[in-house]
Amino acid sequence: MKVLMFGWEFPPKIYGGLAVASYGITKGLSLQGDVETTFCLPKPTGEEEGFLNIINMSQVPIAWRDVQYDNIKGRMVGHTAEDYFRFRDHIYADFNYMQGLDDMGCMGFAGGYPSNLHDEINNFSIIAGVLARSEQFDIIHAHDWLTYPAGVHAKMVSGKPLCIHVHATDFDRSRGKVNPTVYSIEKNGMDHADCIMCVSELTRQTVINQYHQDPKKCVAMHNAVYPLSEEYTNIPSTRRPEEKVVTYLGRITMQKGPEYFIEAAKRVLDRTHNIRFCFAGSGDMMNAMIDLAASYGIADRCHFPGFQRGKQVYECYKRSDVFVMPSVSEPFGIAPLEAMQCGCPCIISKQSGCGEILDNVIKVDYWDIDAMADAMYSLCTNEQMWKQLSDEGIKEVDRITWEKVGLRIRECYNQLMGRGWFNNDEYLNAVKNIK
Repeated sequence: MKVLMFGWEFPPKIYGGLAVASYGITKGLSLQGDVETTFCLPKPTGEEEGFLNIINMSQVPIAWRDVQYDNIKGRMVGHTAEDYFRFRDHIYADFNYMQGLDDMGCMGFAGGYPSNLHDEINNFSIIAGVLARSEQFDIIHAHDWLTYPAGVHAKMVSGKPLCIHVHATDFDRSRGKVNPTVYSIEKNGMDHADCIMCVSELTRQTVINQYHQDPKKCVAMHNAVYPLSEEYTNIPSTRRPEEKVVTYLGRITMQKGPEYFIEAAKRVLDRTHNIRFCFAGSGDMMNAMIDLAASYGIADRCHFPGFQRGKQVYECYKRSDVFVMPSVSEPFGIAPLEAMQCGCPCIISKQSGCGEILDNVIKVDYWDIDAMADAMYSLCTNEQMWKQLSDEGIKEVDRITWEKVGLRIRECYNQLMGRGWFNNDEYLNAVKNIK
């Protein structure tokens, strides 16, 4: 089975959970042995792992009639740059982007999330149509709203089934104040999709109710974690009994509820002073949170180390006694699973998708500051409670693997290839033994 997959992030370049999930899903599919994934990125680093085919969309010339190209090397076959300018009027569509092309007829991408993001999304979708004419594939799989237009274009060109993967919606990112342009891109992708994979039942219900999608074609496809490498497993724990550390790790934006973490920290520090609060991350609310901590007189107990990468993330977990994710709306949230791998008990909001598959965590409403503070205080002062959640959390998260996610996604593919449409009820029956 050959999968043409569109994504915006992939390790080693990580901006957030999207890159981690893209890696895990493709790795899980590769373990089946008979799935070949071609993953298209705006601007890969060249350091991506070699278990899948990576296409650099910055090196794919726009195709025109009677001219062939090598889409991996990004070079025309048997033609020169002069040939390109001679034939460019024969491009398949009237793109009006000719001034943005280099001498080989390629569109450059900045990568990441530049100020002209919507232009890059549009250009990405144009090149997707080019690839859909040249690649051999059975299924199209598009991750997150940035690549939905690419998936739709590839489907229109090839006629192949389209899966879109909803890692978040604009309702999550904006607390309900959706951007109409982003919403329209999301809804158009969902309308054209044959199967909509949602990272949680929470997200699935948002897709059904806010984007008016048929429940039968929407499926909850929970994320997972991959086993810790030896490098991360061997990170020593530096937890100290005389002073506890409670950690928030993630983007410091309104979706993640950082102000509730500060509010709860204040209540905990009203009861004891031997706890430090680590605010690991960056975002548009960071300065406001620093000011809020200062206004409460707890700045000496709060630390803001900034964005953490790679090994730094796991060092942070290994040094923490408690991990807190107070998200207002979290489609899934991989961070608690990573913290649990390191033996760090977690407190998560009930508005988090990962709570649907986790039992050995404490769940509170994000707005219930007193409950959040009580949970923090209890885990920092009750050694038996801490050890129970630490030990059982490790066992639980070890069973949540990307290999199982890959098997579940394969069932979605099988339904679409077998008859061209997807039914969630039949899917749930087919995967009930994958535990």
